[in-house]
Amino acid sequence: MRREFYDRPVLAVARDLVGCVVRHGVCAGVIVETEAYHDSEPASHAFVGLTPRTSTLFGPPGFAYVYRSYGIHAMLNAVCEPEGVGAAVLIRALEPIEGIQLMRSRRRVQSLRELCSGPGKLTQALGIELTDNGVDLISGPVTISGRSSEWRDVEVTVDRRVGITKAVDLPWRFCAAGSRFLSRPVRAVA
Repeated sequence: MRREFYDRPVLAVARDLVGCVVRHGVCAGVIVETEAYHDSEPASHAFVGLTPRTSTLFGPPGFAYVYRSYGIHAMLNAVCEPEGVGAAVLIRALEPIEGIQLMRSRRRVQSLRELCSGPGKLTQALGIELTDNGVDLISGPVTISGRSSEWRDVEVTVDRRVGITKAVDLPWRFCAAGSRFLSRPVRAVA
């Protein structure tokens, strides 16, 4: 992936990340679900403006914004749009493809479908922590690479974001059509 991929509108990046591969160490998975967040809407951490917590969101595109949700789970986001705009794509679910035994050990589950079917599950499975906040998604240690040939023409469905209480009507969730690895079923709004 090149930096220019992330230096685009967050909705385009969120859609185009479906089918790409997240890798951390020996573990990897195909992105099957994303959500877009932008400083113009109140569900985004960037909505409050530039703070020590949100500084990564306003930084250059192509870096990881990792935060802790409810004090428990690390959440992996890909920062996008030009520097100074607070925008990122939450990686919500993966189809595991490499390092599956290590993922099972970290998650303490055997079901392949349950390993990465949620944003907190996938970071636990891949071993992504708060210390990965601000890492370059191009050079790593957490990387995102382009779609393989079998994912090149993936059909993407659009839905409303889940697990939020603000701006719930925005159709900013993007999913690989028919994937059994999604965090929640798709209602297909557009």
